[in-house]
Amino acid sequence: MTADASLADDRKPAAVALILRQTGDIQELLFIERAHHPNDPWSGNIGFPGGRRDAVDETLRHTAERETMEEVGIDLSGACYLGRLSDIVGANLPVRVSCFVYALAEPVELVWSHEVHDIFWFALHELAAPQRQLTAQVRFGGKLLEAPAIDLGLPDKAVLWGITYRLVNQFREILESGEERQLPYELPL
Repeated sequence: MTADASLADDRKPAAVALILRQTGDIQELLFIERAHHPNDPWSGNIGFPGGRRDAVDETLRHTAERETMEEVGIDLSGACYLGRLSDIVGANLPVRVSCFVYALAEPVELVWSHEVHDIFWFALHELAAPQRQLTAQVRFGGKLLEAPAIDLGLPDKAVLWGITYRLVNQFREILESGEERQLPYELPL
């Protein structure tokens, strides 16, 4: 077994849902601002609804759907499932995040859980705007880091960085390429 393989085995599986909606001519993504808790390394960060896999979850897709219902009140069973992005491995914590992509055809009522400080929609095309791209100082686990990020331009909101930043860029690259891509298989745990 290589060193890389042993690292992958130690990573905790988690899953998130990238949720799209169409508003007129604009495609929007759903983001959450995580609740502010001193013991949460992602406290206050911008991300997608999701979390760690529980024993009750049959698959990581089920994890993403369960966590989305718990965190923002959206039942994804009626949404259009579009596919899965390639997994992202955490750079600062031993986690492997799977991202499942859904499109909503109907408006939904959002419900805040105790894990969420805010929920908002953001235009997909705005995430690619050159003036929004920057290198930002971010705090993670008590450390100050420099990371590529997207300035959402929203008052009192953190920049979009880390795993969510990488997932957004992966999704945008797939859309911009126009290629059909094979979905990754469900990795064993």
